[in-house]
Amino acid sequence: MEKTVAQKLEALQKLQSIDSQLDEIKKVRGALPDEVADLEDEIAGYETRVEKFNNELSELEDNISDHKTQIKNSEALIKKYEEQQMNVRNNREYDAITKEIELQNLEIQISEKRIKEAYAKIEAKKEDIAKTQGELDERNKDLDTKRSELEVLTKESEEDEQKLMKDREKATKNIEERLLNSYTKLRDNARNGLAVVPVSRGACGGCFNVVPPQRQADIRESKKIIVCEHCGRILAEVTDEIVTEEKKKVRRGRKTA
Repeated sequence: MEKTVAQKLEALQKLQSIDSQLDEIKKVRGALPDEVADLEDEIAGYETRVEKFNNELSELEDNISDHKTQIKNSEALIKKYEEQQMNVRNNREYDAITKEIELQNLEIQISEKRIKEAYAKIEAKKEDIAKTQGELDERNKDLDTKRSELEVLTKESEEDEQKLMKDREKATKNIEERLLNSYTKLRDNARNGLAVVPVSRGACGGCFNVVPPQRQADIRESKKIIVCEHCGRILAEVTDEIVTEEKKKVRRGRKTA
């Protein structure tokens, strides 16, 4: 059966009441959930950096190993060439082998230089790892502290929060999807989480802008869903009427009489 506008508004008010209570519970936790999330992101960043440094260390160590192998190969070739020099038949062969020996000696010098550079980079990388690891350890301590604080606060309100979440689940079933989506969008955009508000003292309960008397009359009739012209919030009821200048004069006249 199609619900009346009054029933729809009542269902929205009930949902807003539940959500506001949930907001209050979350407010007690303050910025702790965000601080925990930020620390977790920061720690993940440090862990990624340490992993990257360790991978670079492995690459440097592999390079050192490759250069050491190159040196051994060059030394073996030099020994071979020196033996060949003993059996050359002319100066031309002797000069060619001498050039090969010089070339291999140059390869050895280059490899030794690369090994020295790699060791220097390894030392610098180890310092980076130690520094980053120290920062990571500090952030992990901070995270443990924040998590403990959050856990204490969460446990204090856990029972109430679970009950409210169950109530919320029931309440959403009484609201059509289109209206629920509008409500959710309004709540997401509202800083105070209020999507459904009353008209109080002649003003919107969300943005506090004046709601014209005719609009208040429409809200009272509950024939259609009325939203605030300024903030777009759903105006569910009028808790009291605005006091106009004419009514003020009438009240003053009664007092004088």
